[in-house]
Amino acid sequence: MEKLIEVNGLKKYFPIKGGFFNKTVAHLKAVDNVNFYINKGEVLGVVGESGCGKSTTGRAILRLHEPDAGEVIFEGTDICKLDAESLRRKRRDMQLIFQDPFSSLNPRKTVGDIVGEPILIHEKISTSERSERVKELLNMVA
Repeated sequence: MEKLIEVNGLKKYFPIKGGFFNKTVAHLKAVDNVNFYINKGEVLGVVGESGCGKSTTGRAILRLHEPDAGEVIFEGTDICKLDAESLRRKRRDMQLIFQDPFSSLNPRKTVGDIVGEPILIHEKISTSERSERVKELLNMVA
């Protein structure tokens, strides 16, 4: 199968400041050497207790938090090496869905509407075209 995304050696450390001059005294290893891949048509769920690095991993993959090390290959492109404009365009094809269903899913909308909203925004297509695209996407994960 063809890989959709491959993450190798992903690391994200946050500085811990302290002392009179607010110097970095240590680092919090939020994400330390994460490796995985997802083939096209597959789904990956990341589970763990609060504070274990799930959200930070997702944010580092999208470079919302700049990774300290590692590579993220999405559809053959290393996300970590993209300039700002190329990254902005590539992010149109990527999305995180966080574990809190109350903040990520609106009970007043259908799954099709929720999945279709980014398509409508980023691809600038009509509502009928969006409906067809959403059906395709939902069939891929079913």
